[in-house]
Amino acid sequence: MTDVRAKMRYAPSSAQKMRRVMTAVRGRKAEEALAFLLSMPQTGAARLAKLLKSAIANAVQNQGLHKEDLVIAQMFADEGPTRKWRRFGARGRFKPILRRSSHVTIVLREKE
Repeated sequence: MTDVRAKMRYAPSSAQKMRRVMTAVRGRKAEEALAFLLSMPQTGAARLAKLLKSAIANAVQNQGLHKEDLVIAQMFADEGPTRKWRRFGARGRFKPILRRSSHVTIVLREKE
């Protein structure tokens, strides 16, 4: 049984927002999950759909698997680096802005 991985590093969205979208598609067939992600309104869903397309293409092209048999075995998001910005506020203070990023991994497996 072969596993096919695809990684997206430094995705400009927090890991928490990515995980919220992932719970909807984890464990589904790859093509079904792709259709589901494309219909979701979240920006994280569009990024995950692009990564899932890449994982499916890797499985078909490099491993010779059939895309109808692929299932999402694992899907997880880890926190990436946080860029810290500041916006100036009233009375000489400043308000910190945290621009979070995430590293996302998808593992596809062929269903038996």
